[in-house]
Amino acid sequence: MKAQILPVFVLSILLFACSSGAKEEPALKNALNGKFLIGVAVNEQQALETDSSDTEIIVKHFNSIVAENCMKSERIQPQKGVFAFDAADRFVAFGEKHNMFIIGHTLVWHSQAPRWFFTDDEGNDVSREVLIDRIREHIYTLVGRYKGRVHGWDVVNEAIEEDGSLRNSKFLQIIGEEYISLAFQFAHEADPDAELYYNDFNTMKPAKRDAICQLVKKLQEQGLRVDGIGMQGHMTMTFPTAELTEQAIEKFAELGQVMITEMDMTVLPWPEDQVTADVSFRRAADPAFNPYPESLTDSASVAWTNRFMEFFTVFLNHSDKISRVTMWGLNDQQTWRNNWPIPGRKDYPLLFDRQNQPKPIVDEIYKAVEAMQ
Repeated sequence: MKAQILPVFVLSILLFACSSGAKEEPALKNALNGKFLIGVAVNEQQALETDSSDTEIIVKHFNSIVAENCMKSERIQPQKGVFAFDAADRFVAFGEKHNMFIIGHTLVWHSQAPRWFFTDDEGNDVSREVLIDRIREHIYTLVGRYKGRVHGWDVVNEAIEEDGSLRNSKFLQIIGEEYISLAFQFAHEADPDAELYYNDFNTMKPAKRDAICQLVKKLQEQGLRVDGIGMQGHMTMTFPTAELTEQAIEKFAELGQVMITEMDMTVLPWPEDQVTADVSFRRAADPAFNPYPESLTDSASVAWTNRFMEFFTVFLNHSDKISRVTMWGLNDQQTWRNNWPIPGRKDYPLLFDRQNQPKPIVDEIYKAVEAMQ
């Protein structure tokens, strides 16, 4: 008698647990398996795993990470010959611990570079030869330290202007255009197995898009390793269009991998006609450009979700060309878009809210993937 009742009792308990328990939230990385990696920019505290909620969300949903700030030259080498690797070491260790595809960001960038990099002891511009030596030493030291551990590097960042011309940075002024090819050469010499990328914002603008294609093609024709192009995804509610995004993906795919490297989308009105992701851009505080100081309205949330999904649908439709989509930050509390470009602004540009809860867009992504099966 007991031998017959026990299995029925156990089965009843299991059925009750399944019917009464909360639904398990699926993982983005599992849903997108076979399409592209889903990544996130990790800050220094997250690499330390000081917030268990952050760690749980990162590990559950993402299979790639990129260094948000800890590998930028002003952090890595704040003084000539003085390298500060502690934060970068923890970042790489975090990625290895959780079996993630690790991206280093960034080797050569005009912004967030220490002043000493371009000047001598008297404050004058260094010679072309000196700056080349400094770039070589910086890249050899940084890339060499993580040889075989960091899987890909954003080698040169934001070298092209909106009209397609080369950015008039100190690198260009002192060395000339060759600084770009030298950066890729040095990175490959430091780690021949690492993937190397060119990365930029507003890559959907035709003039800039075409200039990037010309640059990367020229580098590849010189025999340099350039594995792909990173399209920074700093979107607004009006720019770019899904069509321009799709056109850029198709053009860049002719040259290698395409990566959406810094995906976020502001819901706030933009204060200028021209959209930019230049970190030096600033405007004075104005309540008109901070319409949601406490929380989003339902209508704004729906509009943001629909707009974000337009882009993600493009990414899914071109998953044969895209190797990675990386969110620039984990949640709305931590985003760089808060207080930028206007102080006091509160933004809502990411997949998870300020309490690390998935926003409706996450469920929409699951639905879109399921519909493609």
